[in-house]
Amino acid sequence: METHIVFGGSGFIGTHLIRRLVKGGVKVISVDRKPPREKLAGVDYRLADVRDLSDLDIDAGVTRIYNFAAVHTTPGHPTHEYYETNILGATEITAFARRFDIREIVFTSSISVYGPSEETKQEDTPPAPESAYGWSKFMAERIHRAWFDENENRRLIICRPAVVFGHGEGGNFTRMAKLLGKGFFVYPGRKDTIKACFYVGDLLDALDFSVQQTERFILFNGCYPDRYTLEQIVEAFRNEYFRMARTFLVPRFVVTTAATLLKPFSALGLGIHPDRVTKLVRSTDVVPGWLERKTYAKSGMLPSAFQRWSADSSGRFD
Repeated sequence: METHIVFGGSGFIGTHLIRRLVKGGVKVISVDRKPPREKLAGVDYRLADVRDLSDLDIDAGVTRIYNFAAVHTTPGHPTHEYYETNILGATEITAFARRFDIREIVFTSSISVYGPSEETKQEDTPPAPESAYGWSKFMAERIHRAWFDENENRRLIICRPAVVFGHGEGGNFTRMAKLLGKGFFVYPGRKDTIKACFYVGDLLDALDFSVQQTERFILFNGCYPDRYTLEQIVEAFRNEYFRMARTFLVPRFVVTTAATLLKPFSALGLGIHPDRVTKLVRSTDVVPGWLERKTYAKSGMLPSAFQRWSADSSGRFD
């Protein structure tokens, strides 16, 4: 039986991954500074902070590390927290891998390393991050690459996921579903913003596919190849699940002004924040070049993804 360590095992993607690994007969060690969302039999749950793993001890025989640990919500954290957790975490996890001679790491970076622009981006597009989150993820990639380059017996897979949605996400797609459930959705100035995205189950399928390949180093974008627009995403939701919801196209400055005025109420879970309005009007036009070359990228998956999310969340889209 193989043993895998999941750093960030209590998070959204980590929780889904551990569930899958356990079903596949893998022994799992979950490491997170927060208690798990759910406890599965046979999983060794450890409370630890990736910024300092000096006291974390394990038995020999671990074959793979999954590094999902990150501060990622934007907006939501002071600038220094992105660097402290994401860079120190990469440093500590690679040091941990050296200490216990673990030779394979799967690291989830982010499409934020490309920076905001309206241009289509593939894996060979030069990174140009602007946000603290994007910079910290790019620097974490370099730390993992340095670990990989030290030894020809090591293997590294870096996935740059787009917006990942599914049960337990609690982010942009969840907020969209909540608004549509209330009967409306407001487009802030445009409907044609391209939003690269991936259902959590499809992301895990892509990670499974990548680890089955023979390459020692793999870098790939985790998203659908369809280049879905914001309008297409909203309509896919609305046509099947929120048919009574109405949509409105409102000038961006009106939405931004309202979001600024209502910003103090964002803590109530309304998702109203001027920075989120800005994200809605900026395209994340990213395509999965590596998956396409491997003929693994699947088109037309969004309706199926929403069906699986609905089933997994009992129709609540939470």
